[in-house]
Amino acid sequence: MSKISSAFELKNRGLFKFIFAVGGYFLFGRSFWGGVLGFIIGTGVDNYQNLKKQFQAQGGGAGGRQFSAEELFNLYQQRSTTSSDVPTMLIALSAAVMKADGKVLRSELDFVKGFFAQQFGPQFNQQHLKTLKSFLDSGNIPLAKICQDIRMRMQPEVRVQLLHYLFGIAKADGDVSDSEIRVIQQIADMMGVSNVDFESVKNMFYRNVNSDYKVLGIDQTATDDEVKKAYRKMAIKFHPDKVAQMGDEYQKGAKEKFQMIQDSYEALKTRRGIK
Repeated sequence: MSKISSAFELKNRGLFKFIFAVGGYFLFGRSFWGGVLGFIIGTGVDNYQNLKKQFQAQGGGAGGRQFSAEELFNLYQQRSTTSSDVPTMLIALSAAVMKADGKVLRSELDFVKGFFAQQFGPQFNQQHLKTLKSFLDSGNIPLAKICQDIRMRMQPEVRVQLLHYLFGIAKADGDVSDSEIRVIQQIADMMGVSNVDFESVKNMFYRNVNSDYKVLGIDQTATDDEVKKAYRKMAIKFHPDKVAQMGDEYQKGAKEKFQMIQDSYEALKTRRGIK
């Protein structure tokens, strides 16, 4: 089989989404979001090829009128669920969280810029910052449309990971406000993220009395001695040394969990006056 015919079969099989996903992952330095971006671009290419076949079946190709690239692109834009790319969608959601408490802080802006610079590298530029400013200045961000598009394009685990990023913005100033939680909850609901997954992510960033007790595996009726014992038990159980032989991701998760245990204990000590 010739290279040309092989390429033609590749187009018909709709594999560009996977090829672009792998390419994006490595192109952006093994970036998770680079892979997501590549997958969406590849999906667009697959859709383009399918539309081209439809045009040819309607009269294009041999014995019929050839349709221009512009005509094909316009039809794709009409049938596509959205014309926005991944960075633009993430920028819009970022702006919604940044505006939630009525003030946009420098710490939040730095967090967003750092995230995009890390995930998209040189592809993140001044134009993206202008887009962010436009959304921040806008009084009506189309969250429903954007979240619907994300729900259609991204797998559930990707959408949950996106909540981590949004809570990271809210936490950038050191505190997650109720208004920020409401906006992220709204986004999670529209993206189809379950309440269980939402609460799991929220409790990694938003701390209250119940969260601290839950982290230590006890309730508010526990005595001071029981709080101390619970802390020692959890600190031993989840010490990072327990997974020292595992990969980096396991160790990172263990360190985060261990730090959360320490933070919860310190918070309860202060609140209860434990020496």
